[in-house]
This record gives sequence, C-alpha cells and structure tokens, in this order.
Amino acid sequence: MAAKRFFDDSTSDPDSPTGRRIRSRPSLASVVGQAVVANSIQNLCMILEPMLKRVVGEEVEKTLKRCSRATLTRQPSNRIQALEPSTLQLVFPKTLTLPIFTGSKVVDTDNCPLQILLVEKLSTGCHNQMLPTTLPYPIKIEIVVLDGDFPSGDSQIWTSQDFDNNVLKERTGKRPLLAGDCLIVTMRDGVASIGDFEFTDNSSWIRSRRFRIGARVALGSTNPDGVRIREAMTEAFVVKDHRGELYKKHHPPSLEDKVWRLEKIGKEGAFHKKLASEGIKTVQDFLKLSTVNPSKLRKILGGMSDKIWEVTMKHARTCVMGNKHYIYKGHNCTIILNPICEVVRAVIEGQMYFTSDLTNNIRTYIQSMVREACTNWHTLEEVEGLFNETALLTQGDMVDQYPNYHQQGMVISYQQNGHRQANSSYFGAPVERRLQYSISESSSDGEYMPSKSFINGG
Repeated sequence: MAAKRFFDDSTSDPDSPTGRRIRSRPSLASVVGQAVVANSIQNLCMILEPMLKRVVGEEVEKTLKRCSRATLTRQPSNRIQALEPSTLQLVFPKTLTLPIFTGSKVVDTDNCPLQILLVEKLSTGCHNQMLPTTLPYPIKIEIVVLDGDFPSGDSQIWTSQDFDNNVLKERTGKRPLLAGDCLIVTMRDGVASIGDFEFTDNSSWIRSRRFRIGARVALGSTNPDGVRIREAMTEAFVVKDHRGELYKKHHPPSLEDKVWRLEKIGKEGAFHKKLASEGIKTVQDFLKLSTVNPSKLRKILGGMSDKIWEVTMKHARTCVMGNKHYIYKGHNCTIILNPICEVVRAVIEGQMYFTSDLTNNIRTYIQSMVREACTNWHTLEEVEGLFNETALLTQGDMVDQYPNYHQQGMVISYQQNGHRQANSSYFGAPVERRLQYSISESSSDGEYMPSKSFINGG
C-alpha cells in the first residue's frame, strides 16, 4: 500500500489557488494613509496653480515689452542712421557746478537748473559748427545717468544702442539714481529746462567711479519725420556722499568760513592745527595776517611747499569781502581799513598823501597804526557801506589779488586852478578822481614786513 503524502507549505506552488489565498493583504491603516497623502497633494496643486499662472503671465508680459521696445526704438533708429547720419543733436549748453553730492540739487555753473538745447551740426570745411534749431512739434526728453567711461576714449561717435547699453540703473535695494519730478521734460522751440533733481547714490560702486548725465528722446515721443536726434551728455564727474559736503571747500570762500575751507588745508590736519594754535581760525584771520605779517604766516605753514602755498593763497584771494570797513583813530591820524587790514584811506592832520608824497616817518607811523588796529580789531568802529562807488586804481594788482572786493581809495578833489586839495570828509563830496596808495617795505626775518598790498594801490 502506498505511503501517505503530507502537505508542505514550503513546496506549495505559488501559482496554485491555495498560494494566492495565503498572500498578505494591505492593512486598513496603510490604505487610509495612502488616501490622505493623495488628497494632500491634490490640495497643494490646487493652491499653487493660480500662483504659478500669475508668475508665468508676468514674466511673459515683461519679455514681450522688452522685445517690443527693441523693435520700436533700436531697430528703426539703427536703420535710419545707416541710411543717413543725423545732423540734429541734443546738447547741454553749460557745464555742471562741481563737486556734486547726494541729496543736493544738480545745477549749472550759473547756479541755475540745467537746460537742453537742440542744435544742428554743420560741417564747413574742416570745422564743425553747432547752430541752434527748432522743430515744428514738441518732443519729450528723458534724463538718464550714464557710465563715466562712455564713450570710450575721446570718441564722440556712438549709436542709440550704444547709448542705451550704458544707461545705469540703481543698485539692488537702492532707490532710483535720480530723484525729481522733472526727469521727462518737453522740448519746445528747441529748448527744454530741467527742474530740480538730485542723485540718491554716490558713484563709487561702478568701475569708472564717475557718472554722466544724459538726455535722449523719450520712448513714444512724437517724431513724424523719423529722423534720429542724437543724444546729449555732460562731462564725467564724481558724485560724493552727502556727508562729504561737510568737508568740501567753498568757491569762493567767505570771511566767516573756517580756515580749513581753503584749498590744501584739511580739517583737523597738520596745517589746520598749526594755524589754530596761533589763533587763526577763519579765512578772515588768515587774510589779515597775510596782509600785516606774511612772513609770520609763511613761517607757521613752514611744512607747506611753495606750490601748495600759492594754491592756498590764490584760493584765499578769491574771498568775498563784502562792503564793511573799519575805522581806527590815532593821534592826529585816522585810517580806514577793509576787512583784511588793508588801508583804504588815511587822513593825517587833515591831509591825504600820494605814495610819492609819503616820507619814511609817515610810512612807519601808518604801519604802526595798522599793526595796532589788527591787534585790537574788536575795538575798531565798524561801518557798513562806507563807500558806494568803484575805485580807479593806480595799479591793477589788487583787483587781480582780490577779484571779489571793490573799494574806493582816498578822495582828492582837483580844483579849477590845478592845485589838489584833500577832502577829509568820509561821505558825499564830489569826486573827480580817486586814487589809492601802497607802502612796500622789506625787513629781516622775524621782523614786521608789510606786503605790497598793505596799503592798497601802488
């Protein structure tokens, strides 16, 4: 009789019905988990879909605008330029007032808002002329900022695309480079005036460290003739942070300015400290000492080279003097001084003298009075508007030295008999001729040595 065969799970056929029945089935927990995950993904997609549509739509719109601008402006202008170079050009007729600081108004050398003119460039032989011209219709002009290195070298030739490629935008996270409500202006009759505008950022972050101000025909501006109008640009310049304005030099300086406002004298620098230690705190103090005792002033600034000395003195001599005068009275003598200790008029015992009439004793006496007046400056009588006419100088060097100061000399009235008579009155007498005189002496080092401008004239 055959032996019995026992069922063995290890030898069962996986394809048999019995094998399929014993496969593991997913649990309820896993089924529920898969359903939750699928539902979360579906909800996330529903949330992201409108956001993604909006972002994609914005990017597509920006791209279309850029392509449209390139098609409308650059390609036609390049085609026109290739066919016939334009003779029309925008120009800035005046240069800028420098230096320029952030937050300060940009103006021209006349301290007026910038202007733009339309000119026509004409070639006459080997010379080029720019003549003002007009258009029969108004056009819009856009003000932009350019890289200071554009155009390269000394080239004055560029295309509209070159110009556009060198227009600067603000740094990331910064405001637009130019702030103002007149950055697009209308040109009529060949002239456009730009209102107040200012820089919001300095120029140190670009390679050239310089900006230019440019002007171009604005996008969409009326131009029925289709002729290219060449862009305008200023000279390259540096824009400094506003805090640098606290240390800038004044051109011209004023009498009340601190002495470090003069060229080559830095605030808290070695020269500034030397001058301050001698009581020279203002430009007026500096000029008074340069008049009364220039050798002492030069000694104080002993470490200053002759070249730098000339630069400083030249700047100081542009100082605005105003119309104040100072009266100092001595024994039988009255002298009238300008704000920097120069003698404007002297009356000695009721008489006035020309330089040739002065004896050595009189010269020495007047010099002594000027030294006393300078030492006791705060006690002098101040008179404003003492003289109201321009002097006729016997020599012109004082006008060259101090171009912003105009004064009268002592008054000499010429009588009909040909003799001259001094007029000791300060005011009001008829004057046929006005003269000034000067005293020039030399002395050894350390002694008093008046400058040639000690008493005005020569």
